[in-house]
Amino acid sequence: MNIKMATDLLQAVPGLKLGIIHYTKITVSESPQMLKGRLQLFQEQLFFELENKPVSEFSGIKEWRAVWKAFGADPNRYRHSTEALMRRIKKQNYVNPFHSAVDLNNFFSLQHEIPAGIYDLEKIVGDVSVTLGTDEDGYDGLNGRFNSLTNILLLKDDYSPFGSPYVDSIRTAVTEETTEALHVFFLRPSMDATEALELTTACGNMFSSISGGDVRSYVLHEGQSSIIVD
Repeated sequence: MNIKMATDLLQAVPGLKLGIIHYTKITVSESPQMLKGRLQLFQEQLFFELENKPVSEFSGIKEWRAVWKAFGADPNRYRHSTEALMRRIKKQNYVNPFHSAVDLNNFFSLQHEIPAGIYDLEKIVGDVSVTLGTDEDGYDGLNGRFNSLTNILLLKDDYSPFGSPYVDSIRTAVTEETTEALHVFFLRPSMDATEALELTTACGNMFSSISGGDVRSYVLHEGQSSIIVD
C-alpha cells in the first residue's frame, strides 16, 4: 500500500506532518484497568485545567485551528476531533471506555493535543492519498451522521474518503475483530521531523504493549511525502 500526501497541502501548510503506524497481528479487546484509569484521570485533570484556560489557548488546539483556516475551512463550524473532545471534557461529559484501540487513540489525542484516527487496514481499498476534501467528498461518520468534508484534510483510498482530523468514517472503523490497523496522527506543523518520529514511535510502542502484535512507524512530511506500507 502506498500512502501519499498531496503537494498542494504542503504549499498551504509547509510544516504539515502525519505520523503513520502500521500494526499487524494485534488483539483489540476491552481495555485493561490501567488504561481505563489513566484515561479517566487525564480527563479529570484536563477538566480542572480547562476551568482556568480556554480550549482555544492550548497550543495543539491553536495550531490545528490555524491549519483549518489555511485550508479554507471554518474551525468554529467544523472543530477538529481533539478540540471536540476537550469541549466535552470542559462540560464534564467524559469519554467512556470503548475498546483498547479507541481508548488508546483518545488518550494519545488528548495527551499530545493532536487529532488522531485508527482504521481497520483490511477495510481500506488499494492505496491511500492524503488530500483536501471537495464539495463531492463526505461519508457516514462515527458521530452518527453524514459529514461533508469540503476544505477538510482527509484520507482517501481507491473507494472513497475514510478518515480525517474532523471525524472518521464508519466504513473503516476498528472493531474487536481487527488484527491489522493503520494509526494516523495529524501532528503539529511546528514539530520537526525527528520529534515527530519519536512521538509516533513512542505511541506505537505503547499501543503494542497493550494490544500485542508488530508495529512500524513512519512520518509523512515535506522531505518524504509518500511511503510504502507492506
